Amino acid sequence: MRLTVVSPFVDRRHGTERALAEVLERLARDYHCEIHLYAQRVDDLAVAPQTAREPRESGAIFWHQVPSVAGPHLLQFACWILLNSFCRGWDRRVHGISCDLVLSPGINCLDANVVLVHAIFHRLRELAKEEERESAGSSWFRRFHRRTYYTFLTGLEGRVYRSSRVALASVSSRTAGQLEKYFGRNDARVIPNGVDAAQFSPSARLARRGKARATHHFRDEDFVLLLIGNDWHNKGLPTILEALAKLSDAPMRLLVVGNDDTAESHEMAERLGIFERCVWEQSCTDILDAYAAADVYVSPSSEDSFGMPVAEAMACGLPVITSAFAGISSLLHDGMDSFVLRDPRDAESLAKLIRMLCEQGELRSRMGKTAAKAALEWTWERNAAAVWEFLQEVSARKHSS
Repeated sequence: MRLTVVSPFVDRRHGTERALAEVLERLARDYHCEIHLYAQRVDDLAVAPQTAREPRESGAIFWHQVPSVAGPHLLQFACWILLNSFCRGWDRRVHGISCDLVLSPGINCLDANVVLVHAIFHRLRELAKEEERESAGSSWFRRFHRRTYYTFLTGLEGRVYRSSRVALASVSSRTAGQLEKYFGRNDARVIPNGVDAAQFSPSARLARRGKARATHHFRDEDFVLLLIGNDWHNKGLPTILEALAKLSDAPMRLLVVGNDDTAESHEMAERLGIFERCVWEQSCTDILDAYAAADVYVSPSSEDSFGMPVAEAMACGLPVITSAFAGISSLLHDGMDSFVLRDPRDAESLAKLIRMLCEQGELRSRMGKTAAKAALEWTWERNAAAVWEFLQEVSARKHSS
Protein backbone atom coordinates (compact mmCIF):
# COMPACT_ATOMS: atom_id res chain seq x y z
CA MET A 1 0.00 0.00 0.00
CA ARG A 2 1.20 3.50 -0.82
CA LEU A 3 0.38 6.11 1.82
CA THR A 4 0.61 9.87 2.02
CA VAL A 5 1.15 10.94 5.64
CA VAL A 6 0.76 14.58 6.68
CA SER A 7 2.24 15.86 9.97
CA PRO A 8 4.00 19.18 10.76
CA PHE A 9 6.87 17.31 12.38
CA VAL A 10 7.83 13.84 13.58
CA ASP A 11 10.10 13.05 16.52
CA ARG A 12 10.12 10.97 19.69
CA ARG A 13 9.98 13.85 22.18
CA HIS A 14 6.26 14.60 21.80
CA GLY A 15 3.39 12.18 22.40
CA THR A 16 1.43 12.37 19.14
CA GLU A 17 4.56 12.55 17.01
CA ARG A 18 6.23 9.69 18.87
CA ALA A 19 3.17 7.50 18.32
CA LEU A 20 3.23 8.40 14.62
CA ALA A 21 6.93 7.54 14.33
CA GLU A 22 6.35 4.14 15.92
CA VAL A 23 3.46 3.18 13.65
CA LEU A 24 5.09 4.48 10.44
CA GLU A 25 8.26 2.54 11.20
CA ARG A 26 6.27 -0.68 11.54
CA LEU A 27 3.98 -0.05 8.57
CA ALA A 28 7.06 0.30 6.36
CA ARG A 29 9.06 -2.54 7.89
CA ASP A 30 6.42 -5.16 8.70
CA TYR A 31 3.67 -4.39 6.18
CA HIS A 32 5.87 -3.16 3.28
CA CYS A 33 4.07 0.16 2.91
CA GLU A 34 5.57 2.88 0.72
CA ILE A 35 5.08 5.99 2.81
CA HIS A 36 5.39 9.55 1.53
CA LEU A 37 5.73 11.74 4.61
CA TYR A 38 5.03 15.46 4.22
CA ALA A 39 6.51 17.30 7.20
CA GLN A 40 8.52 20.39 8.03
CA ARG A 41 10.90 18.51 10.30
CA VAL A 42 11.73 14.84 10.92
CA ASP A 43 13.95 13.56 13.75
CA ASP A 44 14.59 10.08 15.14
CA LEU A 45 12.99 8.31 12.18
CA ALA A 46 14.84 6.58 9.33
CA VAL A 47 13.76 8.16 6.03
CA ALA A 48 14.91 7.53 2.48
CA PRO A 49 16.08 10.38 0.23
CA GLN A 50 13.41 11.79 -2.09
CA THR A 51 15.45 10.76 -5.14
CA ALA A 52 15.35 7.05 -4.23
CA ARG A 53 11.70 6.43 -5.02
CA GLU A 54 11.92 2.99 -6.58
CA PRO A 55 9.66 0.40 -4.89
CA ARG A 56 11.30 -1.63 -2.13
CA GLU A 57 10.37 -5.05 -0.87
CA SER A 58 10.74 -3.98 2.75
CA GLY A 59 8.84 -0.71 2.27
CA ALA A 60 10.29 2.74 2.85
CA ILE A 61 9.51 6.18 4.25
CA PHE A 62 10.22 9.10 1.89
CA TRP A 63 10.34 12.54 3.48
CA HIS A 64 9.06 15.47 1.43
CA GLN A 65 10.08 18.60 3.31
CA VAL A 66 7.36 21.24 3.55
CA PRO A 67 8.56 24.85 4.01
CA SER A 68 7.87 26.47 7.38
CA VAL A 69 6.91 30.05 8.19
CA ALA A 70 8.01 31.98 11.28
CA GLY A 71 5.47 33.86 13.38
CA PRO A 72 2.61 33.27 15.83
CA HIS A 73 1.15 29.76 16.07
CA LEU A 74 -1.98 30.78 14.17
CA LEU A 75 0.03 32.06 11.18
CA GLN A 76 2.35 29.03 11.27
CA PHE A 77 -0.49 26.52 11.24
CA ALA A 78 -2.53 28.33 8.57
CA CYS A 79 0.56 28.44 6.30
CA TRP A 80 1.26 24.77 7.09
CA ILE A 81 -2.22 23.77 5.86
CA LEU A 82 -1.74 25.69 2.61
CA LEU A 83 1.87 24.67 1.96
CA ASN A 84 1.49 20.94 2.61
CA SER A 85 -1.51 20.91 0.27
CA PHE A 86 0.49 22.72 -2.41
CA CYS A 87 3.52 20.41 -2.05
CA ARG A 88 1.39 17.29 -2.28
CA GLY A 89 -0.48 18.65 -5.31
CA TRP A 90 2.81 19.52 -7.02
CA ASP A 91 4.26 16.05 -6.45
CA ARG A 92 1.04 14.46 -7.65
CA ARG A 93 0.94 16.43 -10.91
CA VAL A 94 4.64 16.85 -11.68
CA HIS A 95 6.22 13.70 -10.20
CA GLY A 96 3.24 11.38 -10.53
CA ILE A 97 3.14 10.45 -6.83
CA SER A 98 -0.36 9.15 -6.25
CA CYS A 99 -1.24 7.24 -3.09
CA ASP A 100 -3.96 4.85 -2.00
CA LEU A 101 -4.80 6.81 1.15
CA VAL A 102 -4.00 10.10 2.85
CA LEU A 103 -3.39 9.63 6.58
CA SER A 104 -3.10 12.40 9.16
CA PRO A 105 -2.54 12.36 12.94
CA GLY A 106 -5.11 15.08 13.63
CA ILE A 107 -6.36 17.98 11.51
CA ASN A 108 -3.32 18.60 9.30
CA CYS A 109 -5.15 18.68 5.96
CA LEU A 110 -8.66 18.87 4.56
CA ASP A 111 -8.48 15.83 2.26
CA ALA A 112 -7.42 13.03 4.63
CA ASN A 113 -9.04 9.63 4.15
CA VAL A 114 -7.93 8.46 7.61
CA VAL A 115 -7.33 10.52 10.74
CA LEU A 116 -5.66 9.12 13.85
CA VAL A 117 -7.28 11.29 16.51
CA HIS A 118 -5.32 12.28 19.61
CA ALA A 119 -6.20 15.64 21.22
CA ILE A 120 -9.65 17.20 20.64
CA PHE A 121 -9.31 20.98 20.41
CA HIS A 122 -12.98 21.56 21.28
CA ARG A 123 -12.16 20.12 24.72
CA LEU A 124 -8.84 21.96 24.98
CA ARG A 125 -10.61 25.25 24.21
CA GLU A 126 -12.94 24.65 27.14
CA LEU A 127 -9.95 24.08 29.42
CA ALA A 128 -8.22 27.19 28.06
CA LYS A 129 -11.27 29.29 28.94
CA GLU A 130 -11.22 27.89 32.49
CA GLU A 131 -7.51 28.67 32.77
CA GLU A 132 -8.10 32.26 31.57
CA ARG A 133 -10.76 32.81 34.24
CA GLU A 134 -8.37 31.56 36.94
CA SER A 135 -5.29 33.46 35.71
CA ALA A 136 -5.49 37.21 35.19
CA GLY A 137 -1.77 37.62 34.50
CA SER A 138 -1.66 36.90 30.75
CA SER A 139 -1.51 39.79 28.28
CA TRP A 140 -4.48 40.80 26.13
CA PHE A 141 -2.55 39.88 22.96
CA ARG A 142 -1.83 36.38 24.26
CA ARG A 143 -5.49 35.88 25.21
CA PHE A 144 -6.66 37.21 21.80
CA HIS A 145 -4.19 35.03 19.88
CA ARG A 146 -5.08 31.95 21.90
CA ARG A 147 -8.81 32.44 21.37
CA THR A 148 -8.36 33.05 17.64
CA TYR A 149 -6.06 30.04 17.33
CA TYR A 150 -8.54 27.72 19.04
CA THR A 151 -11.41 29.13 16.95
CA PHE A 152 -9.44 28.29 13.80
CA LEU A 153 -8.56 24.78 15.01
CA THR A 154 -12.06 23.92 16.21
CA GLY A 155 -13.44 25.14 12.87
CA LEU A 156 -11.09 22.75 11.06
CA GLU A 157 -12.08 19.95 13.44
CA GLY A 158 -15.75 20.46 12.67
CA ARG A 159 -15.15 20.38 8.93
CA VAL A 160 -12.92 17.27 9.02
CA TYR A 161 -14.46 15.15 11.76
CA ARG A 162 -18.10 15.64 10.78
CA SER A 163 -17.42 14.39 7.26
CA SER A 164 -18.57 10.79 6.80
CA ARG A 165 -15.93 10.44 4.06
CA VAL A 166 -13.18 10.59 6.71
CA ALA A 167 -12.47 7.39 8.66
CA LEU A 168 -11.54 8.09 12.29
CA ALA A 169 -9.42 6.04 14.69
CA SER A 170 -9.04 7.34 18.25
CA VAL A 171 -6.26 6.50 20.69
CA SER A 172 -8.65 5.87 23.59
CA SER A 173 -12.28 5.30 24.49
CA ARG A 174 -12.27 8.76 26.07
CA THR A 175 -11.29 10.40 22.78
CA ALA A 176 -13.90 8.30 20.95
CA GLY A 177 -16.51 9.61 23.38
CA GLN A 178 -15.47 13.19 22.64
CA LEU A 179 -15.76 12.57 18.89
CA GLU A 180 -19.36 11.50 19.47
CA LYS A 181 -20.09 14.38 21.86
CA TYR A 182 -18.73 17.21 19.71
CA PHE A 183 -19.16 15.87 16.16
CA GLY A 184 -21.79 13.13 16.33
CA ARG A 185 -19.31 10.47 15.18
CA ASN A 186 -20.04 7.17 16.92
CA ASP A 187 -18.12 5.09 14.40
CA ALA A 188 -14.53 5.85 15.46
CA ARG A 189 -12.27 2.81 15.80
CA VAL A 190 -10.42 2.72 19.14
CA ILE A 191 -6.74 1.82 18.65
CA PRO A 192 -4.77 2.47 21.87
CA ASN A 193 -1.16 3.62 21.74
CA GLY A 194 1.57 1.18 22.62
CA VAL A 195 4.83 0.96 24.53
CA ASP A 196 8.21 -0.47 23.56
CA ALA A 197 8.77 -3.20 26.15
CA ALA A 198 12.30 -3.80 24.84
CA GLN A 199 13.25 -0.21 25.68
CA PHE A 200 11.13 0.28 28.80
CA SER A 201 11.39 -2.55 31.33
CA PRO A 202 12.09 -2.97 35.06
CA SER A 203 15.55 -4.39 34.34
CA ALA A 204 16.49 -1.51 32.02
CA ARG A 205 15.28 1.04 34.58
CA LEU A 206 17.15 -0.54 37.49
CA ALA A 207 20.35 -0.85 35.44
CA ARG A 208 20.41 2.93 35.01
CA ARG A 209 19.04 3.93 38.40
CA GLY A 210 22.28 4.71 40.23
CA LYS A 211 23.77 6.84 37.47
CA ALA A 212 20.49 8.62 36.71
CA ARG A 213 19.93 9.64 40.33
CA ALA A 214 23.54 10.79 40.67
CA THR A 215 23.16 12.94 37.54
CA HIS A 216 20.21 14.74 39.11
CA HIS A 217 21.91 14.92 42.54
CA PHE A 218 19.22 12.85 44.25
CA ARG A 219 20.19 11.22 47.56
CA ASP A 220 19.49 7.58 48.35
CA GLU A 221 16.81 8.59 50.82
CA ASP A 222 15.02 10.96 48.40
CA PHE A 223 11.61 9.82 47.18
CA VAL A 224 11.41 11.15 43.62
CA LEU A 225 8.16 12.02 41.83
CA LEU A 226 8.24 12.26 38.04
CA LEU A 227 6.08 14.12 35.51
CA ILE A 228 6.74 14.06 31.75
CA GLY A 229 4.84 16.18 29.24
CA ASN A 230 4.70 19.40 27.25
CA ASP A 231 1.52 21.00 28.62
CA TRP A 232 2.21 21.08 32.34
CA HIS A 233 -1.03 22.77 33.35
CA ASN A 234 -3.17 20.08 31.69
CA LYS A 235 -0.78 17.35 32.87
CA GLY A 236 -1.57 18.34 36.46
CA LEU A 237 1.64 20.08 37.57
CA PRO A 238 -0.18 22.67 39.73
CA THR A 239 -1.90 19.85 41.67
CA ILE A 240 1.42 18.02 42.08
CA LEU A 241 3.10 21.16 43.43
CA GLU A 242 0.27 21.67 45.93
CA ALA A 243 0.52 18.03 47.02
CA LEU A 244 4.30 18.31 47.40
CA ALA A 245 3.86 21.33 49.65
CA LYS A 246 1.62 19.22 51.92
CA LEU A 247 4.43 16.65 52.29
CA SER A 248 7.06 18.94 53.77
CA ASP A 249 7.96 16.37 56.45
CA ALA A 250 8.96 13.71 53.89
CA PRO A 251 12.16 13.58 51.77
CA MET A 252 10.29 14.32 48.54
CA ARG A 253 11.76 15.59 45.26
CA LEU A 254 10.02 16.35 41.98
CA LEU A 255 11.50 15.90 38.49
CA VAL A 256 9.58 17.61 35.65
CA VAL A 257 10.61 16.78 32.09
CA GLY A 258 9.20 18.61 29.07
CA ASN A 259 9.13 21.73 26.93
CA ASP A 260 6.84 24.38 28.36
CA ASP A 261 7.01 27.88 29.77
CA THR A 262 8.57 27.52 33.22
CA ALA A 263 7.67 30.98 34.54
CA GLU A 264 4.25 30.07 35.99
CA SER A 265 5.35 26.78 37.58
CA HIS A 266 8.53 28.34 38.98
CA GLU A 267 6.49 31.15 40.53
CA MET A 268 4.04 28.68 42.07
CA ALA A 269 6.86 26.52 43.47
CA GLU A 270 8.50 29.61 44.98
CA ARG A 271 5.21 30.72 46.55
CA LEU A 272 4.66 27.26 48.07
CA GLY A 273 8.22 27.15 49.40
CA ILE A 274 9.19 24.00 47.46
CA PHE A 275 11.29 25.42 44.62
CA GLU A 276 14.52 23.85 45.94
CA ARG A 277 12.84 20.42 45.91
CA CYS A 278 12.00 20.63 42.19
CA VAL A 279 14.09 19.93 39.10
CA TRP A 280 13.01 21.06 35.63
CA GLU A 281 14.58 19.42 32.58
CA GLN A 282 14.12 19.65 28.81
CA SER A 283 12.73 16.57 27.09
CA CYS A 284 15.13 14.39 25.13
CA THR A 285 14.98 11.30 22.93
CA ASP A 286 16.42 8.98 25.60
CA ILE A 287 13.80 9.42 28.30
CA LEU A 288 14.64 6.20 30.16
CA ASP A 289 16.99 8.08 32.52
CA ALA A 290 14.02 10.04 33.87
CA TYR A 291 12.12 6.86 34.71
CA ALA A 292 15.30 5.37 36.20
CA ALA A 293 15.71 8.31 38.58
CA ALA A 294 12.10 8.18 39.81
CA ASP A 295 10.23 6.23 42.48
CA VAL A 296 6.70 7.00 41.27
CA TYR A 297 5.16 8.54 38.17
CA VAL A 298 2.52 11.21 38.88
CA SER A 299 0.23 12.79 36.28
CA PRO A 300 -3.21 13.96 37.51
CA SER A 301 -4.19 15.20 34.04
CA SER A 302 -7.08 17.57 33.44
CA GLU A 303 -7.18 16.21 29.90
CA ASP A 304 -5.03 13.65 28.12
CA SER A 305 -6.04 11.75 24.99
CA PHE A 306 -3.98 8.75 26.10
CA GLY A 307 -0.95 9.30 28.36
CA MET A 308 2.04 7.45 26.91
CA PRO A 309 4.41 8.36 29.80
CA VAL A 310 2.01 6.53 32.13
CA ALA A 311 2.30 3.39 29.97
CA GLU A 312 6.10 3.71 29.75
CA ALA A 313 6.44 4.23 33.50
CA MET A 314 4.32 1.14 34.12
CA ALA A 315 6.43 -0.87 31.65
CA CYS A 316 9.46 0.22 33.71
CA GLY A 317 7.86 -1.21 36.84
CA LEU A 318 7.06 2.16 38.43
CA PRO A 319 3.85 2.69 40.40
CA VAL A 320 1.78 5.40 38.73
CA ILE A 321 -0.86 7.92 39.77
CA THR A 322 -2.98 9.38 36.99
CA SER A 323 -6.53 10.69 36.64
CA ALA A 324 -9.84 9.55 35.20
CA PHE A 325 -9.41 12.31 32.57
CA ALA A 326 -6.49 10.47 30.94
CA GLY A 327 -7.43 8.17 28.08
CA ILE A 328 -5.25 5.36 29.40
CA SER A 329 -7.34 5.19 32.59
CA SER A 330 -9.89 2.96 30.83
CA LEU A 331 -7.15 0.29 30.58
CA LEU A 332 -6.11 0.56 34.24
CA HIS A 333 -7.29 -1.15 37.43
CA ASP A 334 -7.39 1.38 40.25
CA GLY A 335 -5.60 0.15 43.36
CA MET A 336 -4.00 -2.79 41.57
CA ASP A 337 -1.71 -1.64 38.75
CA SER A 338 -2.18 2.10 39.40
CA PHE A 339 -4.03 4.77 41.34
CA VAL A 340 -6.63 6.77 39.39
CA LEU A 341 -7.77 10.11 40.83
CA ARG A 342 -11.40 11.00 40.17
CA ASP A 343 -10.69 14.72 40.66
CA PRO A 344 -7.40 15.83 39.04
CA ARG A 345 -7.33 18.96 41.22
CA ASP A 346 -7.65 17.12 44.53
CA ALA A 347 -4.19 17.84 45.95
CA GLU A 348 -5.16 16.43 49.35
CA SER A 349 -6.00 12.99 47.97
CA LEU A 350 -2.93 13.05 45.75
CA ALA A 351 -0.71 13.83 48.74
CA LYS A 352 -2.20 10.89 50.67
CA LEU A 353 -1.52 8.49 47.80
CA ILE A 354 2.06 9.73 47.41
CA ARG A 355 2.68 9.37 51.16
CA MET A 356 1.23 5.85 51.11
CA LEU A 357 3.56 4.82 48.30
CA CYS A 358 6.51 6.50 50.00
CA GLU A 359 5.96 4.76 53.33
CA GLN A 360 4.89 1.33 52.07
CA GLY A 361 7.72 -0.23 50.10
CA GLU A 362 5.85 -3.51 49.71
CA LEU A 363 2.91 -1.69 48.10
CA ARG A 364 5.29 0.08 45.69
CA SER A 365 6.91 -3.19 44.72
CA ARG A 366 3.63 -5.05 44.25
CA MET A 367 2.02 -2.28 42.23
CA GLY A 368 5.14 -1.85 40.09
CA LYS A 369 5.23 -5.56 39.22
CA THR A 370 1.51 -5.59 38.38
CA ALA A 371 1.94 -2.46 36.28
CA ALA A 372 4.85 -3.95 34.31
CA LYS A 373 2.81 -7.08 33.60
CA ALA A 374 -0.18 -5.03 32.40
CA ALA A 375 2.00 -2.91 30.10
CA LEU A 376 3.20 -6.00 28.23
CA GLU A 377 -0.24 -6.10 26.58
CA TRP A 378 0.22 -2.64 25.03
CA THR A 379 2.78 -3.18 22.30
CA TRP A 380 3.47 -1.02 19.24
CA GLU A 381 3.29 -4.21 17.18
CA ARG A 382 -0.32 -4.69 18.27
CA ASN A 383 -1.01 -1.01 17.59
CA ALA A 384 0.51 -1.18 14.09
CA ALA A 385 -1.41 -4.38 13.28
CA ALA A 386 -4.69 -2.68 14.22
CA VAL A 387 -3.82 0.43 12.19
CA TRP A 388 -2.88 -1.75 9.19
CA GLU A 389 -6.16 -3.67 9.39
CA PHE A 390 -8.06 -0.36 9.60
CA LEU A 391 -6.20 1.07 6.59
CA GLN A 392 -7.00 -2.03 4.53
CA GLU A 393 -10.70 -1.71 5.38
CA VAL A 394 -10.77 1.99 4.46
CA SER A 395 -8.86 1.37 1.22
CA ALA A 396 -11.25 -1.42 0.23
CA ARG A 397 -14.27 0.84 0.90
CA LYS A 398 -12.71 3.70 -1.04
CA HIS A 399 -11.93 1.63 -4.12
CA SER A 400 -15.28 -0.19 -4.10
CA SER A 401 -17.12 3.12 -4.03
